[in-house]
Amino acid sequence: MSIQIKAPTFPESVADGTIANWLKKEGESVNQDEVIAEIETDKVVLEVLAQSDGVITKILKSEGEIVASSEIIGEFDESDETIETPLSSSEKITNEVKKESTNDESTNQNTSKKINPAAKKIISEENIDPKNINPSREDKRITKVDVINHLNSNKKENDQAESSISSDDRPEKRVPMSRLRSTIAKRLVSVKQETAMLTTFNEVDMLPIKELRSKYGNEFEKEHGVKLGFMGFFVIAAVQALKKFPVVNASMDGNDIVYHGYQDIGVAVSTERGLVVPIIKDADTKSLPEIEKAILEYSEKARDGKLSIEEMQGGTFTISNGGIFGSLLSTPILNAPQTAILGMHAIQERPVAINGEVLIRPMMYLAMSYDHRLLDGKEAVTFLVSIKEQLESPERLLLNL
Repeated sequence: MSIQIKAPTFPESVADGTIANWLKKEGESVNQDEVIAEIETDKVVLEVLAQSDGVITKILKSEGEIVASSEIIGEFDESDETIETPLSSSEKITNEVKKESTNDESTNQNTSKKINPAAKKIISEENIDPKNINPSREDKRITKVDVINHLNSNKKENDQAESSISSDDRPEKRVPMSRLRSTIAKRLVSVKQETAMLTTFNEVDMLPIKELRSKYGNEFEKEHGVKLGFMGFFVIAAVQALKKFPVVNASMDGNDIVYHGYQDIGVAVSTERGLVVPIIKDADTKSLPEIEKAILEYSEKARDGKLSIEEMQGGTFTISNGGIFGSLLSTPILNAPQTAILGMHAIQERPVAINGEVLIRPMMYLAMSYDHRLLDGKEAVTFLVSIKEQLESPERLLLNL
């Protein structure tokens, strides 16, 4: 029985998607609920699951094609046997004769054409007949460039989305931008063009937090089943600071300012497909262990491409941690329509003056970008100072100071 394979039903905020890849090909067997294809949207990657056991019989939408919600993208048969058309004896004999003829011609052609070693290796690996390759040199010697050009010219239509252009020593590869990367690019350019973005900097002494983690880290992990990281402290510090400065927690909607009576904190996560920002909803009501568990869960989902649209919608403030990649200082770009974003960076031991003495302390640079149309410098600077003071005196986090 033939069954249609349909794209998932997209959320209202998603207009269409792109076939990212087929995990199963035509003729391959599938099991019920097995992932057979992935569809990339502007925000997430959606999985297409097999409705029952069977065999893929037809792929109607190739990789790279645009599909709509619930659109038919292929067909599969509930039977578990692949259908093969056996060759007649005369067809088998004809094919054998063709193979022998081709081998003889290839041998003769190899003796009449000179082939560079690099080209010869590719010809052998790709099983190419040298007689079909057009040499570009006057002496008719076949080079690596000639072989690559021959391969490019013979690609199938469904492989045209990815093309390779190579020379002897300067290989290049051209691939289309993914939907997620394209969306990220458009949003970042839009933010730069449509906001009056400005960044203020400060630095924080991380010794108190590090001592707290060193003293209670093992006990915390045993009790709550999650490690005591740095991000949880920053989320709580941001929540307390946002309560003091509601305008930083606001967003702009045309000529209106929307003040949010809750703190939904976005935590930027880098993945192979690009940067995504899952949202910790109602972070002001969560404890430190709950926040750490949410961060861990979202990070794992993001890297596996399992985040849902709902888990990335909204957000009133964003925290980005470039320090995990070794960044010492950077300027984070706003996550519109939010009006501020906090950038964390690498912890580095530096000499600092404390009470008239020069001491070596683990310091971190903080960067806060904000929309100057809504926030004045005074509000942005004092907001960042509030976060600094809380992190340098963790007891303030417990006392909501």
